[in-house]
Amino acid sequence: MKRKEELLQDVVIKFAGDSGDGMQLTGSQFTNNTALMGIDLATFPDFPAEIRAPIGTLPGVSGYQLRFSSDRIYTPGDACDVLVAMNAAALKANLTAIKKGGKIIANIDGFDSRNLRLANYPEGENPLENDSLSSYEVIKMDVTKMTREALKDIQMGMKEKDRAKNMFVLGFLYWMYNRDMETTIQFLKDKFGKKAEIMDSNIKALQAGYNYGDTTETFSTTYKVEKAKMEPGIYRSIMGNQAVALGLIAASEKSGLPLFLGSYPITPASDILHELSKYKNFGVRTFQAEDEIAAISSAIGASYGGLLGVTTTSGPGMALKAEAMGLAVMLEIPLLIIDIQRGGPSTGLPTKTEQSDLLQAYYGRNGECPMPVISASTPSDCFDAVFEAVRISIQHMTPVIFLSDGYIANGAEPWKFPQSADLKAIEVTFKKGLDEGEEKLQPYKRDEKLVRPWAIPGTPGLEHRIGGLEKQDVTGNVNYEPDNHQHMVKTRQAKVDMIANYIPEQTIDNGPAKGKLLVLGWGSTYGSIKSAVTDCLEQGYSVAHAHLRHMRPFPKNLGEILRNYDHVLIPEINNGQLIKIIRDVYFVDAKGYNKIKGTPITKGELMEEIKKYV
Repeated sequence: MKRKEELLQDVVIKFAGDSGDGMQLTGSQFTNNTALMGIDLATFPDFPAEIRAPIGTLPGVSGYQLRFSSDRIYTPGDACDVLVAMNAAALKANLTAIKKGGKIIANIDGFDSRNLRLANYPEGENPLENDSLSSYEVIKMDVTKMTREALKDIQMGMKEKDRAKNMFVLGFLYWMYNRDMETTIQFLKDKFGKKAEIMDSNIKALQAGYNYGDTTETFSTTYKVEKAKMEPGIYRSIMGNQAVALGLIAASEKSGLPLFLGSYPITPASDILHELSKYKNFGVRTFQAEDEIAAISSAIGASYGGLLGVTTTSGPGMALKAEAMGLAVMLEIPLLIIDIQRGGPSTGLPTKTEQSDLLQAYYGRNGECPMPVISASTPSDCFDAVFEAVRISIQHMTPVIFLSDGYIANGAEPWKFPQSADLKAIEVTFKKGLDEGEEKLQPYKRDEKLVRPWAIPGTPGLEHRIGGLEKQDVTGNVNYEPDNHQHMVKTRQAKVDMIANYIPEQTIDNGPAKGKLLVLGWGSTYGSIKSAVTDCLEQGYSVAHAHLRHMRPFPKNLGEILRNYDHVLIPEINNGQLIKIIRDVYFVDAKGYNKIKGTPITKGELMEEIKKYV
């Protein structure tokens, strides 16, 4: 039958099902397919904390939200146009996130009496059979039955065949949105090439889903989204943790320092360890330690030996690393501590996002222990932000904390990646010998930036003492004198404060240089603020957006910018952390907007908050 094609500008799809239904794989394949077509996109994976949550239950629902558009976008969308619900729990968990009039593609096999009971529906109630979904377009598909029919000639158990039903759904959506399946077919060949039955079952299920849409008379319309109007260049889809890994490798190459990662696995930071372990060809050395303390201690040893020492973790792990971080501050050596934030306290919400570690990064160590803090704003921004963090660490001889979070780490977006020639070299200066007039090394003799020399062990004549006890100024000998301790505390703080002279000034991302309201953000709130402020400006409101990368020290002109607006609003996915620091440093009566639900702030709710002030 002849079908009409409808041109759409913007689509939000959410794939949702049991944690064993392959929703993350389905979403990532649709994402890669979208990126290759030159369409702008943003994603938000959402999965349970348990490795295998109870089948069919609400805590076991795994989701993957994808927004794609022919315009530039900055968030994965506030609400879905299409929800793929593989079972009753997936529908119940995501029903409030669907736009009125949106499509629900429901696998009816997942709505039997058992699944309805596990999803806590009242006895005898089935949302597919009553009028509770009358506000939506419901597409009922017996995905399980059709997948089994497509694979009837393959000699596999029923349980193994059912694992391919996510590919059936993916094939149907490829048909619905006029996509070519070849990218996913090639992916399946690469992934399962040595397991012919698994490869064939997935490819056949994918093709069956496409053919179902193509041959059934139920559907009269297909949809198409044009390429996005983006700056010309070569792009790839990038996730935040991937961008961190590539940024570290680039910094290693541009500094000439071999990269050493000492890490202990923890969600959502583990992917950086996995990713870097693939790059031995760049001289990357990865070490999975027995615990968090051993991980950072190995990185400190690597830095002391003249390597680029890095350790990765999340909030609970950074708490365990705190004493060793103090040691690195006392030693004044380069070190990068990467914290991919998640919900807390304690083990908290391991797979949910939160900006909850900023105060920990500022103050979470014993004694006066100042460290620079750098924050990434988007998945692709992780590359530039971590490159900058390495530069500061090396050129100012200090450990640096780099902050990302689960939303950034697991989200994806198109990235116009730089060429190596476009990246500035990171200058490294090792002390080669004694200065004129020096009888022996003075390890805490400082330059104009208050930076001490980097003396590599084994260099003749540069033997010196290290350790966590307070150092005497210049000589580095152990010293307990009150005046010396105060002097060293003040000097370490002044060194960090002086970094403000060597970082860019703060800029306004969007909006007027003076006005009614400045929305000041950091980290993963970037997309929501950018989108909300853009829409408010189009509606004639006097509002601007500034987003921080350098969290400590702040850019030198930040105070001047804050005073150019009648009000300052600081949205955060925490209970108010940056706002405390801004009020303390600049005496500004900033107002907060805080969301602590393990999910990002949406554009819509932020627009409502902005309009209270303008």
